[in-house]
Amino acid sequence: MTDKDRKFTGRARQDAGFPAPVGKGALPADYAAVLEGLKERIQSERLRVVLSANAAMILLYWDIGRIILERQEQQGWGARVIDRLSHDLKQAFPDMTGFSPRNLKYMRKFAQAWPERQIVQRTAAQIPWRNNQVLLDKLDNPEIRLWYAKKNLECGWSRNILTMQIESRAHQRQGRTTHNFDLTLPPSDSDIAAQVFKDPYLFDFLGTADPRNEREVEQALMDHIQQFLLEMGIGFAFVGRQVPLEVGDQDFRLDLLFYHLKLRCFVVVELKAVPFDPAFVGKLNFYLSAVDDLLRHPDDQPTIGLLLCKSKNKLVAEYALRGFSKPMSVAQWQTQLTDTLPDELKGSLPSIEEIEAELGGKDGE
Repeated sequence: MTDKDRKFTGRARQDAGFPAPVGKGALPADYAAVLEGLKERIQSERLRVVLSANAAMILLYWDIGRIILERQEQQGWGARVIDRLSHDLKQAFPDMTGFSPRNLKYMRKFAQAWPERQIVQRTAAQIPWRNNQVLLDKLDNPEIRLWYAKKNLECGWSRNILTMQIESRAHQRQGRTTHNFDLTLPPSDSDIAAQVFKDPYLFDFLGTADPRNEREVEQALMDHIQQFLLEMGIGFAFVGRQVPLEVGDQDFRLDLLFYHLKLRCFVVVELKAVPFDPAFVGKLNFYLSAVDDLLRHPDDQPTIGLLLCKSKNKLVAEYALRGFSKPMSVAQWQTQLTDTLPDELKGSLPSIEEIEAELGGKDGE
C-alpha cells in the first residue's frame, strides 16, 4: 500500500465516523478487560432493559458511569479513552443507542451526583433519562435534586414541565402558605394540607399584564386553565368558576371551586387583585360554611379555603386567621418571581439609588 493509499484510507475512516487511531500504549493496561466486562454486563442486562426499559436502563447507565468514574479517579482516564470506549461499545451493540461520548459523560456525572445506588433505584431510575439529564444540568444541591426527583415521580412531569418547575423554584414555594391547618385539621391531614399549597403562586403565563380586578384575574386564569391547574399542583380537579350558592334567599358566588382528590375535600379559592385585608377572611369563612352545608358529601372532609392576594403581610395574615374554626390558607399570586430571588443573586443587583445615579435621575422624578 502506498503512502497515498494509507492517507486516503485514514481520511475515509474519519469521514465514516471512526475515531482517530490510537497509538500503541495510549490505552490503559486494563482497558481490554474493562471493555469485556462492560460488554458482558450490557449483554446480561439487555433482556431486563426490554422488560423494564427505563429503570433497568438507568441503573445500567449508573453502573457504567460508576466504572468510568472509578477509572478516572484511580487511573486518570481522559476524554480520549471515553471516545474510544464509545466507539467500541457502539460496535459491540450496534442495535443499542445511548453510547455516545456525550452520554457516557452524563453517565459519569450521574454516578457522581447519585453515589448511593439504592437511592437511584428508588427515585432517579423511576423517571426518564432525559429528565435526569435536566436534574444534572440545573441542580448542584443533592437535597434539592432529590426533592425534584421525588416530585417528578409523584407528578409524572415531562422534561419541559420539570425544567419549568426548577426555573420557578417550586421547592422554595411548596408548603409556604400562611394557614391555620394545625388548629383546624387532625395532625395527619394538617401536614398533608400544608404541603399541598404554596406561596407565592406563579402565574407567569399571564404575561406582564396587571389585571385591574378579580374578574380580570379569573378570566385570565380560565384562558390558561391547563397552566393554572399545573401551578395549583397534582390532585386539584377544577369544579367551576363563579359557582352559585343560595343562602337565606340571597345569592352568592364562589370565585373558583376545586376538589382535591388526595385530601378528599372541596377547595374554595378566592381571588383578590389587591393586598390582603383581614376582612377577606370573614367572607371566606362564610363561603366554607355554606359549601360544607350545601355541597359537601357526608364522606368528604371539611372544605378548605385558599385566599390568593396580590400581596400580604405574613403577621397580619396570621392574626386574621386566629379564632376561625374553618381550615384556611393565605398566599400571594405573582406574574413573576420578583421577591423570591435566590440569596446568591440579590447582592449582584443594583439598588434603586445606584440605578438613579447611573441614569442621572433628578429629585422628584
